[in-house]
This record gives sequence, C-alpha cells and structure tokens, in this order.
Amino acid sequence: MQPAKPFSPDPTFSTPVWPDRAWEVEAVLAWHDDDAKAAIRTLLDDCRHLRQQLALAESVMSRGMARGWTPRYERDAL
Repeated sequence: MQPAKPFSPDPTFSTPVWPDRAWEVEAVLAWHDDDAKAAIRTLLDDCRHLRQQLALAESVMSRGMARGWTPRYERDAL
C-alpha cells in the first residue's frame, strides 16, 4: 500500500476566471435581443425572487445555525 498523495490544486485552474462586467452586460442584452427594458425587467424580477428566497431562509433558519448572522437586503454602495 502506498501513502496517500497530498492534495495540490491544478495550477491551470487555481484562479477562477469570471467574465468581465462589459461581457456580462452584452450577454444580458443579447439574451433579450438588445431590448434594454426587457433586460432590466428580468433583472428586477430576479432581484425580487432572490429577496423572497432570502426572507424565506431567514424565517426558517435558527439564530444558532447562522451563528448570529442576519441577512442584509440592501447591498453596500459600490
């Protein structure tokens, strides 16, 4: 039996690559056929849905489970 090899992350995948913001904006607009109002409407619907999910999680999650953490519904200013 050989000793277990220590885990070492693959250097090619050590840093996650996220699309830049300009690309994300273009992708959202392309998804909505360049209709900015439809894109905004969808993003607002997504925000509303996520806030509802956060409120639901907050209502069923015990304080001990979250170790005193409480969700914030507004994000910090950029």
